[in-house]
Amino acid sequence: MTKNGVTIREIIASDRAGWEHLWQQYLHFYRADVSAEITEKTFIRLCQKQDLVGLVAVNDQGQILGFMHLVYHASTWSDKNYCYIEDLFVDKSARGQNVAESLFNEAYQQAEVRESSRVYWMTQEFNSSARSLYDKIGQRTSFIIYSKK
Repeated sequence: MTKNGVTIREIIASDRAGWEHLWQQYLHFYRADVSAEITEKTFIRLCQKQDLVGLVAVNDQGQILGFMHLVYHASTWSDKNYCYIEDLFVDKSARGQNVAESLFNEAYQQAEVRESSRVYWMTQEFNSSARSLYDKIGQRTSFIIYSKK
């Protein structure tokens, strides 16, 4: 899908350097520490397009402006899979240009092709800029997420 000079497509092996540059910014934003080994495995799995699918937003010069990672999984509440958007990041230089919205639109289309009955995502409470977009394009649920390492 191409709109306003930005193409949304599935990630490919030659995207590694551009993706990793944004991946490191994303990890820094969330104060996360992910090893080089996990980063490598993640990128390989994204390129395999099985349970993980990577989408990238690319400009006319081939620069990666953003990414979205989709996780497809079974559900006990549906006979169809769900699509979980685990990661979304847009470079600061491309924000406000509908890059995230375009990534969401592609995710919705891919989920439909895979016959997923639900697309969902989460963010941290302090991420007000993302939440202002999510409030426009999605529906906030009442679920609270718990975690144990």
